[in-house]
Amino acid sequence: MSDAIHMTWLARTITVVDSSDPTLVGLSGTVLDETRRTIHVQTDDGEVRLAKNVITFTIDSGDAIVGSTVTQRPEDRINRRYRRG
Repeated sequence: MSDAIHMTWLARTITVVDSSDPTLVGLSGTVLDETRRTIHVQTDDGEVRLAKNVITFTIDSGDAIVGSTVTQRPEDRINRRYRRG
């Protein structure tokens, strides 16, 4: 797992690399806010709310993060231990 999981994502660049909704693939922007189940992103076209459980994404072009594995509050995600693999 990437170290990005344990850091705050606010003001960082997110890129959707896979999604059950094909219109979201390739979407990129700056993270404005994060909740337990969503990420709010500012794109060139405006603000978008992404459901974590339907996307796989990268933070600052790092390793891919499967959204369904990080569906908890940001403050809990930062301190949680994740299994490698």
